[in-house]
Amino acid sequence: MFSNDRFEVISQVNKWSVMDFFKAISESFYNNLIAGNSYLLIFSGVKITLIITISGLIIGTVLGALLCAMHYSGNKLLKFISKAYIVIVRGTPILLLLMLLFYVVFARSRMDAIYVAVIAFGLNSASHIAEIMKAALEAVDPGQIMAARTLGFTKYGAFYHITLPQAGEYARPVYQNAVINLIQWTSVVGYITIADLTRVINSIGARTADPFFVIFLGILIYLMLAYITYLIFNMADRKKRVRR
Repeated sequence: MFSNDRFEVISQVNKWSVMDFFKAISESFYNNLIAGNSYLLIFSGVKITLIITISGLIIGTVLGALLCAMHYSGNKLLKFISKAYIVIVRGTPILLLLMLLFYVVFARSRMDAIYVAVIAFGLNSASHIAEIMKAALEAVDPGQIMAARTLGFTKYGAFYHITLPQAGEYARPVYQNAVINLIQWTSVVGYITIADLTRVINSIGARTADPFFVIFLGILIYLMLAYITYLIFNMADRKKRVRR
């Protein structure tokens, strides 16, 4: 049988453990977010990450559509250029492409590192988006195009009213994943001196010698950005269905 004194000792130890835990959490929170205005650095890192992601995505989508059009143009040279670009760029790690542009191609220019990163991610994402578009177009049943032409649709009319809407439905979930992947890939831009979210988190963790809290926070932020991306695509899909 335990005595009352022993129960009191155990209770007191548990109380101290809980208090020590919350004290450690509060100290870590202050050191990693409040001290030195670290939270402002994190907000700045998120902003830079989003700028590179959105700008690279716009360039990648436009260039990807152009590469896809070149593939289906019927011109052998344009098709070869499109295929060669996709194979070479997709096979090149994004970090090496980033370093090639920053340390070699634009080494003597005064171009800001962020612009170099936008170009690199635009070129890289274009190769992936072009493949997404090609796969989506090829997934549409050719018989529907033939039926549309029989009903009097022109070639471009059949593409706009029949092929494009269905291809968009096929491409949407894969395109969404490509956007989320692009957000994650931007974590390497710190190698060319850009203070993105990952680089800021790394510097804060090095300063406080308490990397666990800030790394865990960084993971949560990236997950939040991915979830927001999912919500945006989901809302767009719902609005499209309501219009129908």
